[in-house]
Amino acid sequence: MLQVNSIDVYYGDVQALHRVSFSVKQGEVVALLGPNGAGKTTIMNTISGILRPHKGKISFEGADISRLPDYTMASLGIAHVPEGRRLFPDMTVLENLEMGSFIPEARARRHDSLEMAFSLFPRLKERTNQKAGTLSGGEAQMLAIARGLMTRPRLMLMDEPSLGLSPLLVTKLFEIIDQINREGITILLVEQNVVHALKHSRRAYIIETGRIVLKGNSAELIDNEHVKEAYLGV
Repeated sequence: MLQVNSIDVYYGDVQALHRVSFSVKQGEVVALLGPNGAGKTTIMNTISGILRPHKGKISFEGADISRLPDYTMASLGIAHVPEGRRLFPDMTVLENLEMGSFIPEARARRHDSLEMAFSLFPRLKERTNQKAGTLSGGEAQMLAIARGLMTRPRLMLMDEPSLGLSPLLVTKLFEIIDQINREGITILLVEQNVVHALKHSRRAYIIETGRIVLKGNSAELIDNEHVKEAYLGV
C-alpha cells in the first residue's frame, strides 16, 4: 500500500533523513520507533506532503505521491493524526469532526462516520457541543483520531497518539487502534511507548539519527538485544 524508497529530507541545509526506505502492506499495523529527534515525525510529514523529499520516492497504492500537495492526501485515502493533536480549539467537538469530513466523498458519508466515531469514543458524543480547547488530554486525543476517521481513510498515519496520556488511557487507546485496524484501516504508527507499539503492530522499523537501523517482525524485535537495552531498559 505504501512504499518509501530511499528518501532524503532536509530542513534548510540540515539533513534530517538519510536514504530511508520501508513499506506498509494493506491491512497491517506498522510501527516506527526511535528516540526524540530521530526523524519519525519528519517521515510522517513527508508522507503527508507537508515536507518534500530531496531525493527518493514515496508511492501510495502504486502512484507516486512524492510531489503532491498536502491538501490532496485526504482525497487519496490518507489521514494524518499529527503529534500534538492540532485540533481547532475554539470549535466544538462536532465542528472538529465535521471538518474531518470536508472532502466530497467523506461528506456524503458523514452521518455513518459520526456514528462510527461515537461508537469508538462514546465520551465525544457526550461532549458534542463542548469546545475542543476545553477537553482533557485523553478526550483531545480521542477527537484527533476520530477527526482522522471522518475522512474515511484507507491509511492512517498516527504520530505519538499516546503522548501525555495516563497508563490506563494508553491501554484503552491501543485497544481502539486494534479495533480501527480490524475495520480494515491500515495504520502507520509513530510511538515512543515501545512495548505497546510492538505488542500492537505486525512489523516495526527502528530509526536513529535519520536512518533505519533495525527492522523486522514486532514479536522478534521485542526480544532484540539492542531494543531491550536502548528502549526497554533491560
